Amino acid sequence: MSKTIVVYYSAQNHTKNVAEKIASNLGADIFELVPEQVYTEDDLDWNIADSSVNKEHEDESHRDIKLVTTEIPNWDEYDTVLLGYPIWWAIAAWPTDTFVKAVDFGDKTVIPFCTSYSSGVGESDALLKNEAKGGNWQAGKRFYQDADDNEIKTW
Repeated sequence: MSKTIVVYYSAQNHTKNVAEKIASNLGADIFELVPEQVYTEDDLDWNIADSSVNKEHEDESHRDIKLVTTEIPNWDEYDTVLLGYPIWWAIAAWPTDTFVKAVDFGDKTVIPFCTSYSSGVGESDALLKNEAKGGNWQAGKRFYQDADDNEIKTW
C-alpha cells in the first residue's frame, strides 16, 4: 500500500499553511523540519544588513543549518515525499538542504513545492535533486504564500 508524507520547512508559516492543506487533501502524514536555532523575525529580515539570512546568503559556509532531527519515524514505509520550503534568493531555504543531504530517498518519488511572494521555483528543485541521495524527483510547484485550498487541490 502506497504511503505519502509531506515534509516541510517554514520560516514564517506560509509553507506550513500550504503543507498542512496538501497533507489534509491527500490524507498524508506530515513532518516539520525545525532548526536547532530557530530564526527570529530579525534573523529573517533581509533589509537588516547583518541579519542571519543575509550573512548566510553572502557566505555559503554559514548555510549548514543544524536541524533538531532529520530522522522521520518509519521513513522506510513512505514511497512518496512532498518536500516543501520557502524560496530564499531564488533557491530553497537552507534548512531544506540540510535535510536533503542527510536522508536517503532511495526509490521514493519526491515532489518539491515551495512558497514565495514573487519568485518561481527556479532551479531550487534541480539543486535539491543534485544534493540528494536517490529519489525519483519530479518537477516542483510554486505557490503564493497565501495559496488557497482550491489551487492546491487543482495541483
